[in-house]
Amino acid sequence: MKTFFTQLFKDKNGNYSLRELVIALLVLALLASWIAEQFFGKQMPEFMFYAFASLVGAGCFGYSIEKKSSLNNNNPE
Repeated sequence: MKTFFTQLFKDKNGNYSLRELVIALLVLALLASWIAEQFFGKQMPEFMFYAFASLVGAGCFGYSIEKKSSLNNNNPE
């Protein structure tokens, strides 16, 4: 389980990335807001839900178009 979390916060180059951390925090915020709404009747403003969801989507989209950097510039992958 520890390996799963350490790999979750790494980017394609194997380095820890703030973007992955922010995406994980936003996913936790969405999950917490869903739990609060479903089980405790607390309403989350709609604009906050869309803001969190769009930030998660933007982070995932940025990750998908990111290319893995190569240390050897003469032989790009």
